[in-house]
Amino acid sequence: MPLPQSTENGHNPRTLALLVASVFLCYVARSSFSVIAPVVSKELGLPPDKLGVLLSAFFWSYATSLVFAGWLVDRCKVLWVLGLGSLLWSLAAGATGLAESFAALLVVRLALGVSQATAYPCYMKIIASTFPERRRGLASSLIESGNQLGTTCATLTGGFIIAGLGWQAYCFLIAGVSFLWLPAWVRWAPRVTVQAQGATGSGGRLGFRELLRVRSAWGTFFGQFASNYVWIFLLTWLPSYLVMERRLPLKTVAVLGAVPILALACSSPFCGWLSDRLISRGGSPTRVRKTFMVCGFLSCTLYVPAVLVKDPIACIALLSLHCLSWGLVSSSIWPITQTLAGPRMAGTWVGVQNACGNLAGVVAPALTGFIVARTGAFYLAFVMVWIVAVCGALTYLFVVGRVEPVRWPERPAAGGPPEAILYT
Repeated sequence: MPLPQSTENGHNPRTLALLVASVFLCYVARSSFSVIAPVVSKELGLPPDKLGVLLSAFFWSYATSLVFAGWLVDRCKVLWVLGLGSLLWSLAAGATGLAESFAALLVVRLALGVSQATAYPCYMKIIASTFPERRRGLASSLIESGNQLGTTCATLTGGFIIAGLGWQAYCFLIAGVSFLWLPAWVRWAPRVTVQAQGATGSGGRLGFRELLRVRSAWGTFFGQFASNYVWIFLLTWLPSYLVMERRLPLKTVAVLGAVPILALACSSPFCGWLSDRLISRGGSPTRVRKTFMVCGFLSCTLYVPAVLVKDPIACIALLSLHCLSWGLVSSSIWPITQTLAGPRMAGTWVGVQNACGNLAGVVAPALTGFIVARTGAFYLAFVMVWIVAVCGALTYLFVVGRVEPVRWPERPAAGGPPEAILYT
């Protein structure tokens, strides 16, 4: 796996900058359909339940591809896995602008999901391999901020571009910009091999069987589902909620809809920096990371008053306050996994965890569409987000154990005696 030599403080800024740019473009492409959804549904005559299917279709293929993607990242060169994935999702984003039917849109959404499955296993493998515990919070939170800024950019600019040029041109523009990242990756991607070969190495071969025996792994799997349910609800349905229930024009939605996500993009790096600082000054990673997770999940209590207030500005203010608190979750969820898995199993663990988490992408958009179609309102959909978030808090509190490297089973190394594996 080609990566840079760690700098004196344990990381390479250029590599991190490339990863943040990658995730930014990844989420611009991923979020674009949520922005064009109100226009496309009107143009093609799609009812809310069919629109919900299209919004969730990405996550069908994304979730099912993640397990293989994580396995692949632990066995192949990350440079090429991430580069090829980026090429394919850029093509899929452009192809969305050529789709003229429900079936065609369904196909390109599925293709986008498969191609983007490589992204997070690559990012987390690199961070787990080159960043020490005391710096993973900020590094991971910057990845999450790229995620959130990509969504914000798609939401904020989409309404204006669509109003001026049409939704097809918006898709083509996203694809064109995404292609620009590839030459930079080819030119500046790291070239040095890190001795952390995922499922193989001096301790022998490890795989899914060993992973599924770890209780904390199951906790992170459901915790990721709960986290993704909250995030994907905002990602897929917030623009349509503001148009359909709040009766706001698309240009207003472009501005207001971006505010909560921008708040999260600002909060996440600060929370990541704060968690790293607390750990550097002697705080227990277990206490710091898990406290951040539980408090962040409980901030979803704000969803209930947000949907009840009549003033749309007050609604956005409450959602923005939640998103400021959600930085506690986004800055800690991946450092917990990176520490538990160690560099040797990071790709496989992240792949399975993200696959389980993105089942929320199958459930949340479709379930929200079903609720709205049957009740004619979003109230119960917002309440469902709150219930899932409380379950996520309980999972990290009681199911995930101490945040320290897992001691994997002893396996005989090739041509040598068994040796214990413990990442520090």
